[in-house]
Amino acid sequence: METEIKLAIDSKEKLFEIIDADWFKEYSMDKKPRSVAMLINSYFDTPDFKLRVNHCTVRSRLYSIDGEKKYEHTVKLGSNADNGLYQRYEWNVDADSEKFDLEHFIYSVEHVADSSDPVEILKDHFNNIDVDSLTKICSTEVERSTYLFGYGDSIMEACFDIGKAIADGKSTPICELEMELISGDVNDLKELSDFIVSKSDLRPSNESKFKKCLLLMGFED
Repeated sequence: METEIKLAIDSKEKLFEIIDADWFKEYSMDKKPRSVAMLINSYFDTPDFKLRVNHCTVRSRLYSIDGEKKYEHTVKLGSNADNGLYQRYEWNVDADSEKFDLEHFIYSVEHVADSSDPVEILKDHFNNIDVDSLTKICSTEVERSTYLFGYGDSIMEACFDIGKAIADGKSTPICELEMELISGDVNDLKELSDFIVSKSDLRPSNESKFKKCLLLMGFED
């Protein structure tokens, strides 16, 4: 289960000002980012958007870190957010290319990947999907700087994301902080979010990166 809070802001300069704030340093477990990566995300669906209708997201991610590149495939289930808080089923599998292979994905989830989310739910969402018809419908390009945070009894990952969402020949900026719960209590994550909002110009956002793409394509939900 993915549990994260998304906070948006209007400019890269304002976003990265936060890193120099005393309150940020108080809770950050890192003096500098653990990693700075370029993430190129491709999203897939059928021609009639069956995955979107079922609140299922299929993503292929190309990581570029320190000159090394690797692919990761992800399936997420659920799309609703409350005051920036997202809680979704999520499965991640290392891959060799952008192409999404459902058979390999499910095998890896069952035998290789470290996931506590039930694979039967994953399988059920693909029962009536023609996987061979999946095509790339949109993408995002993001530079991500990652810090580890400790707050209350919990550990979070703070991801500073700058980039753009691309769909239907158009693009829109991405400028946000994602706080993902690694271990501990979701209430600590909520409290930390409220604290950050009170100390900065950041605001809770219910608009995921994928939703930014869908809005560019004319979808309202």
